[in-house]
Amino acid sequence: MIIGIDLGTTNSAAAIFRNGVAELVPNRLGETLTPSAVSVDDKGVVLVGRAARERQASHPKATATAFKRYMGSQRMTRLAGRDFAQETC
Repeated sequence: MIIGIDLGTTNSAAAIFRNGVAELVPNRLGETLTPSAVSVDDKGVVLVGRAARERQASHPKATATAFKRYMGSQRMTRLAGRDFAQETC
């Protein structure tokens, strides 16, 4: 099985190549596009995708959406008082 992952700036997606056809893989919400967003809630739980994107306006210091451009760099993203490398966002 071959899997491809598109880490997009706005959304991310994954697909598998099966029987000569590429098929998008849905996330646990059944959606084939997952927002490229990460957030840390009040209990310290890391949220990703739509749940994280929905918190962006109300919790901007605990949410990141523009981190892809820094992947591979030494830059850290601070969310809710915790530092994250771009690859872990």
